[in-house]
Amino acid sequence: MDRRGFLRFAGGAAFMWPLTAFAQKAPVVIGFLGGQPQPPSRDPRGIALLQGFADNGLVIGRDFIFEPRFTAGDDARFPEFARELARLNARIILANSPAGVRAAQRLEPAVPVVMTAMTDPVAAGLVNSLAHPGNHTTGTASLNEDVTPKLLEFIREILPKANALAVLFNPSNSTNAPMVNNLQAKANSLGISVTRYALRSSGDLDPLFSMLTSKPPDALQLISDATVNEFLSGRIADYAIANRLPSFSSNESSFENGVLLTYGASTLKILRRTAYYVRRILDGAIAGDLPIEQPTGFDLFINAKTAKAIGIEIPATLLARADRIIE
Repeated sequence: MDRRGFLRFAGGAAFMWPLTAFAQKAPVVIGFLGGQPQPPSRDPRGIALLQGFADNGLVIGRDFIFEPRFTAGDDARFPEFARELARLNARIILANSPAGVRAAQRLEPAVPVVMTAMTDPVAAGLVNSLAHPGNHTTGTASLNEDVTPKLLEFIREILPKANALAVLFNPSNSTNAPMVNNLQAKANSLGISVTRYALRSSGDLDPLFSMLTSKPPDALQLISDATVNEFLSGRIADYAIANRLPSFSSNESSFENGVLLTYGASTLKILRRTAYYVRRILDGAIAGDLPIEQPTGFDLFINAKTAKAIGIEIPATLLARADRIIE
């Protein structure tokens, strides 16, 4: 969601919480570094983030000004955008990718950083620990590193004879390679071979589709990445449907774009919760002292419309466990 769209949405919302701590003060600047292209003004993720601010008594225009910057998958732009937000005197910077977090962390003087739905931030070297993150950084985690191999169980349940899995990952995202390694280890134990395909931007899609067509797998799995989830998963899902290829992901936005099955923590719920950290920091808390919050539950989404289009039947036992089904 761009700033103008964010403001349009906010203007129509009646969020009138009293806010004593910020009364009669100029609004602070809250920056956001996103790895994906700029979303539309009614993007569900932007709306969820805004609702989270309202949940915590923060009203756009009155208490804060929102300044988002999106790289469209070009990680080299993160430092430039981080410095731009610093020049705007950003009080806090939110970021949804490891490269964005690092760019914000390197600013001098330091600016508090709040991660949004970050995959394994400790292993990525972004923080010291979940309980005591340090590095003037806090926020929310996704646990994608845990659910990524779990998806193999759903693949086996839907496709008992599957033995070849194509895995799409972004090598520019430092969390992706470890997740692929863990996935491959579990796949090997199940007798499933894994072929890795690097995917950094939309320019990689046509060569990727050519490779998949020449060597068709039994299933396709997307490793969670902001650009892939929100920008590329629609085209990937379209290709998969056209080629009757079952597709799996841990991100709900991929499900909305046509992926067959997703299992993971709700990004919308996590984004809404992220504003809690913004409020705590504005109230005087030190970012690095605030424990990073992990999700407590996961959602299973099944796209029955996609299943029908590719000619496979989802087991009734699996449908019964789904939190949401697109008919």
